[in-house]
Amino acid sequence: MIDYATAMTRTPVEVPEALFDALRAHFDEAQMVELTAAIAWENYRGRFNHAFGIESQGFADGAFCALPERGEAVVGAHVSDG
Repeated sequence: MIDYATAMTRTPVEVPEALFDALRAHFDEAQMVELTAAIAWENYRGRFNHAFGIESQGFADGAFCALPERGEAVVGAHVSDG
């Protein structure tokens, strides 16, 4: 899918038939339409924002999923009566 998204993002758009056929082997027509629309929308959004100089607002800067410290109880974990 990454190769497909990359091909769709290039100017001019050139999606090799072999790449499209490989995706069609895994996705039905409706799924291909949805995948293509999602890639096209993100490409449009990115180019639109770039044209207007709209940059990241920083909401994801430094974002990560914190892992519990070793030894901390994890919600839902089973503890044996050992």
